[in-house]
Amino acid sequence: MERGKMAEAESLETAAEHERILREIESTDTACIGPTLRSVYDGEEHGRFMEKLETRIRNHDREIEKMCNFHYQGFVDSITELLKVRGEAQKLKNQVTDTNRKLQHEGKELVIAMEELKQCRLQQRNISATVDKLMLCLPVLEMYSKLRDQMKTKRHYPALKTLEHLEHTYLPQVSHYRFCKVMVDNIPKLREEIKDVSMSDLKDFLESIRKHSDKIGETAMKQAQQQRNLDNIILQQPRIGSKKKPKKDAYTIFDTEIGSTSPKSEQDSGILDVEDEEDDEEVPGAQDLVDFSPVYRCLHIYSVLGARETFENYYRKQRRKQARLVLQPPSNMHETLDGYRKYFNQIVGFFVVEDHILHTTQGLVNRAYIDELWEMALSKTIAALRTHSSYCSDPNLVLDLKNLIVLFADTLQVYGFPVNQLFDMLLEIRDQYSETLLKKWSGIFRNILDSDNYSPIPVTSEEIYKKVVGQFPFQDTELEKQPFPKKFPFSEFVPKVYNQIKEFIYACLKFSEDLHLSSTEVDDMIRKSTNLLLTRTLSSSLQNVIKRKNIGLTELVQIIINTTHLEKSCKYLEEFITNITNVLPETVHTTKLYGTTTFKDARHAAEEEIYTNLNQKIDQFLQLADYDWMTGELGNKASDYLVDLIAFLRSTFAVFTHLPPHQETSNSLIPCPVLVETLS
Repeated sequence: MERGKMAEAESLETAAEHERILREIESTDTACIGPTLRSVYDGEEHGRFMEKLETRIRNHDREIEKMCNFHYQGFVDSITELLKVRGEAQKLKNQVTDTNRKLQHEGKELVIAMEELKQCRLQQRNISATVDKLMLCLPVLEMYSKLRDQMKTKRHYPALKTLEHLEHTYLPQVSHYRFCKVMVDNIPKLREEIKDVSMSDLKDFLESIRKHSDKIGETAMKQAQQQRNLDNIILQQPRIGSKKKPKKDAYTIFDTEIGSTSPKSEQDSGILDVEDEEDDEEVPGAQDLVDFSPVYRCLHIYSVLGARETFENYYRKQRRKQARLVLQPPSNMHETLDGYRKYFNQIVGFFVVEDHILHTTQGLVNRAYIDELWEMALSKTIAALRTHSSYCSDPNLVLDLKNLIVLFADTLQVYGFPVNQLFDMLLEIRDQYSETLLKKWSGIFRNILDSDNYSPIPVTSEEIYKKVVGQFPFQDTELEKQPFPKKFPFSEFVPKVYNQIKEFIYACLKFSEDLHLSSTEVDDMIRKSTNLLLTRTLSSSLQNVIKRKNIGLTELVQIIINTTHLEKSCKYLEEFITNITNVLPETVHTTKLYGTTTFKDARHAAEEEIYTNLNQKIDQFLQLADYDWMTGELGNKASDYLVDLIAFLRSTFAVFTHLPPHQETSNSLIPCPVLVETLS
């Protein structure tokens, strides 16, 4: 019903419109009727309008007919006009049709252009929306690309920071996109990947420092050596600038007097392969040799990921394993100094790295952990040194080992590690060093005694005389007054033995350097070792020569003379030790040298050997004699055998005339001058 009402309303409106148009046509000039007709064709009720128009025309025709009937002539005229109008109307219709056709033809391209414009506007709107969305997504994609680049270049810590920004700042803004969901799902995998890669870098770092600990330790020990040299130069500067001649101490005397006669100087010991020209060059530190960035990155990454404790435990566990490997000495370490040097370099390198980690990271390692490792290292190192040093039979190697241990201890002490136990162990090695020195000097004394001719040293010029006196403290006014050529009363082994005793003292002094011992301790060590040299080594060598089967009386007498002069030189050895240690002999705890007793015992043994040899010779003469014990006649002359015996004794005791006039002898030997006079 409503639809019917609506249709009726529309019909009324259309009818009213058509009526208006018709009135407008009726009242409008023919030249201006075009717009009115166009409004008809623009509408959809063209047919109804035509019906209305036909109806109106018929009405007008009827009216015209009425009018014509009323006004016939007028009617005819009107018809005539109407026919004219009709022709014009037809022309107008044709023009409108042509215009409409042209308009439709021309408007077709416009319609197409409008459609294209419509599509362009739609695309423009879509593009604008797309650009807006892309501008929102582009930072996410850029951050993700940056993340992949950082991971590709192994910048893991910045990658982790980028991942955090991506997760918490950028992805929530575009979370409804599918690719963002893929990224969100991939974030845990990326974190694990960063974690695994950083751990792989840490493992590579640990392997690298394990391989390069030797080089790191060598560099640290070079730095310590350079610092020690610099300290020595600073200490010597006041001494150089002083006008007064300084009192020689243990170190300056050794450096100036020992010269080429010392067993081996520190420069020749080969502790460090540092050239003199390299002393002024700056030695790189551990941070210059090792890239610690993998540790720092891995520590930061694990801290950010909340797994710092796991990382700390892993790092400490791996370093403990490496410490045990480093502290395991090679089986042939005792054979060369390089074996010890490499062993020490590895240990120093290990703890230099740990000290650097301690001071550059917050809590990755702590002092308790370092102290625990050092205690373990100290005990294992000392045990290894005790074992391997016991195989060393070369005193030069033991001395070089001592210098290397001192440098090792000084280097670690710079980094704050306690090294007192190492210096205590060096005191143990000192006893071993003394034993190796005694063995070496036993061979030296044996060679000197075997190569000696046991004849007084002949002197043909003042130069030779001064040379001998310079080697051995001998003063004899009568001998100085004698013209050349002349002879010293002792043979060549006296100055050689004396100088070798001094060399032994130098060698003992060399071991005491840098051990942080007092002068009294150094003096006591030197005196005890020298006493062992005199009472055990030299005494044994002299006894072996004296007890030799083929030794003659001349050699025995010369030994007595030689030991007499060596006994007198003991006071000079006392002064020599006092000068190099600066410890006066009046000090309460000063040990006295036993050289006097040693040489007296050797002299007494030589006298006993002379007495034994003489008795054997006399017994041989008597055993060879063929005496007629039953003869009744007394001859006026002695037996030929007795004459031969007296001649032998006279020639033999002539040798004793070389003994000093006041030579102290044992009860077993008759004073030589009296015996010779009796035989004469």
